[in-house]
Amino acid sequence: MTLGVGGSTAEQELAKLTDMTKGVEPISREEYQARIAKAQAIMNEQGIAAIYLNAGTNLYYYTGTRWYASERMVGAILPATGDVEYIAPAFEVDTLNGYMVIGGKVNTWQEDESPFALFGNVLANMGIASGNIGIDESAAFFIFDGVRQEHPQYNYVNAKPVTAGCRMIKSAVELSLLQRAKDMTMEVHKAVARILREGITTSEVEAFINAAHIKVGIPAGSYFCIVLFGEDSAYPHGVKSPKALELNDTVLIDTGCQLHGYNSDITRTYVYGEPSPRQRELWQFEQDAQIAGFEAAQIGATCASVDRAARDVLEAAGFGPDYDVPGLPHRTGHGVGLDIHEWPYLVLNDHTPLEAGMCFSNEPMLCVPGEFGVRHEDHFYMSEEGPVWFTKPAYSIDDPFGYEA
Repeated sequence: MTLGVGGSTAEQELAKLTDMTKGVEPISREEYQARIAKAQAIMNEQGIAAIYLNAGTNLYYYTGTRWYASERMVGAILPATGDVEYIAPAFEVDTLNGYMVIGGKVNTWQEDESPFALFGNVLANMGIASGNIGIDESAAFFIFDGVRQEHPQYNYVNAKPVTAGCRMIKSAVELSLLQRAKDMTMEVHKAVARILREGITTSEVEAFINAAHIKVGIPAGSYFCIVLFGEDSAYPHGVKSPKALELNDTVLIDTGCQLHGYNSDITRTYVYGEPSPRQRELWQFEQDAQIAGFEAAQIGATCASVDRAARDVLEAAGFGPDYDVPGLPHRTGHGVGLDIHEWPYLVLNDHTPLEAGMCFSNEPMLCVPGEFGVRHEDHFYMSEEGPVWFTKPAYSIDDPFGYEA
């Protein structure tokens, strides 16, 4: 039997887990202010008079205001010079004020009024009568279309150069939050491997993973969870009717949580039972690809070159080519932070140079439909000296968590 897999129960494993959030500090007010200053510097360099930050991670990143996007326009306008101001329904003002870290004037609209008309009025009151207005790239089309039709005097542009320009480079505090979130999910991975038994269903495993994330200190539980057994593991995001676990099945578990908004996202693949020669072979090809991608991630290299390095390993082993299966059907990795998938991406058409502070998943999944799949997913960040793992790769197919390392 694979070391660290099976032999325990959910009750026993949950009892072992403890809160891992001691000493964790959220983003400070001073850091939010520094983010705003950096955004304004980029805006002035690029001739952008103001940007609209929609409810969601961009609003949260700059102001500390947690609000979720809906059919109502809620957000903030950040001018290139001056203070941030909010736009919100009048009935939400008191609630919105309670969530703010960076305070600001709240401009309100009633349910029978147009928030899009209000948007232009706020800009005018800021002294912005024309020019380039950046729109949060994650904002729904109805918001962009509404303000564009109401105020055609402005030139609307994508705010991504500002938002991504700031968010791609993580601070020391952000790196520490990402590290702790990943440490927490790794403990959950170790625990869930030990509860596996023949006949266990994916829903039972998912329920345990959620409960385990709560035990390590995440009240909301798992942010997401994918559990796949046997042939189902060949399909990156699962199947309609997942099978229960059988002896010698490949097990693929991909899960994560959010700590003060920052995401973990780790996948482990191993065998419940005794690995076959074929399982051993593909497991190692996958790890070789993952390590090749990591080693290619050097300061100044492009995101595309990391994807190419991982993909070349699998193609040399006879898989692919390109995105064909059997092989690697998707990108090698993605940026990670407040969004679980964010810029830049480790994919062949992303030529962004790697810089210190960038954070990525590394998951060049090997998919063999009709047999099984293998995905090793760990994350790394770029230091001035090169890539650094948040969590180290799986140790071996016989000892995936390195108990005998």
